[in-house]
Amino acid sequence: MSADASLSTDDLELLRRALHGFLTVAAGPVPPQPRPVWFEVADDGTVQLFTTPDALKVRRLRRDPRASLVVAAPVGEREHWVSVSGPVTVETQGAHDLAARLAARYWDLSDPVHAQDLATILAEDQVRLVIHPERVTRYAY
Repeated sequence: MSADASLSTDDLELLRRALHGFLTVAAGPVPPQPRPVWFEVADDGTVQLFTTPDALKVRRLRRDPRASLVVAAPVGEREHWVSVSGPVTVETQGAHDLAARLAARYWDLSDPVHAQDLATILAEDQVRLVIHPERVTRYAY
């Protein structure tokens, strides 16, 4: 296992796959209760996700803006995981574009059910959560 503040090439390879990340916010319950989320690594090395502005995680992040996201390779592959932690900003711009990109990454949008699900997401107010990595921990077997 190793740790530093930047994403390696191997980290980026894992994080660019259509895998769920498990988000934990600092102001959450004790013990922590991670939630599965869609995510995207931006060109600047931040990690982004979207949610509704009134989501509990947003209220918790406004109290304490620290969070972590853990992503692991699926069963059947060699053990490999990456954890990204740091402060989170709540951005009002770009959430719908991010949601559309992520829906195309995680769903087959030619499926009418998924296309309607995306339309529902895009009809709602959304915010973009941006994790600014201060610590990246990883393990690869």
